[in-house]
Amino acid sequence: MRFLFAGLGLLCVGLAVIGIVLPLLPTVPFLLLAAFFFAQSSERLHGWIMEHNIFGPMISDWQSSGAIRPGAKKAATLSIAAVFILSLILGAPGYILGIQAAVLSCVLIFIWTRPSG
Repeated sequence: MRFLFAGLGLLCVGLAVIGIVLPLLPTVPFLLLAAFFFAQSSERLHGWIMEHNIFGPMISDWQSSGAIRPGAKKAATLSIAAVFILSLILGAPGYILGIQAAVLSCVLIFIWTRPSG
């Protein structure tokens, strides 16, 4: 099971890194999963992700108080706006835009109602 959890943790880190450049692929949830999997499988990997300069503070903020840093909130807001604007430019059908607007609004409400780290 340790190898399975370590592999899943590495997969989650990979998806998080991809999520940095792809607007709709979340980064932090994958990092939280990776931290969980590493905690179950490898002290070394868990220590690495928790002490990582970029990933560690986000994970610690969430684990300690459910907080999201203001910079991450702003980045998420900009990416969500960019995706919606791109959908408008590409001429997505109205029902797709409606679904996107509803879902993305819920995501933004969730993000901005979390405490700031």
